[in-house]
Amino acid sequence: QVQLVESGGGLVQAGGSLKLSCATSTRTFSSYFMGWFRQAPGKEREFVTAIRWSDGMTWYAGSVKGRFTISRDNAKNTMDLQMNSLKPEDTAVYYCAAGRSGLSVSSPNNYNDWGQGTQVTVSS
Repeated sequence: QVQLVESGGGLVQAGGSLKLSCATSTRTFSSYFMGWFRQAPGKEREFVTAIRWSDGMTWYAGSVKGRFTISRDNAKNTMDLQMNSLKPEDTAVYYCAAGRSGLSVSSPNNYNDWGQGTQVTVSS
């Protein structure tokens, strides 16, 4: 089991930026896929972005493409999410996730381990 801890959430005005980080407990991540999901009150958990740890290949939801950037740091075993041009509709709890499958990176079912989540609130 992989332990994941998110940090970096907070309150920001529309148009602003935030950077989320996900710290991991394992040093053998070469075969993993990592993802960011978000969940707003009353809504289902939604795919945001994912990265293949071995080569850095990325996937993005259409709603965040061009505004958000996912990255990983092999030396630190951390994954970051840089969020720019934030909108009120980006308000949600953001979760990082880890899994060994790449069959459906946009599905929560693809991931076995989850962090506790960090709140992002964007005011208008």
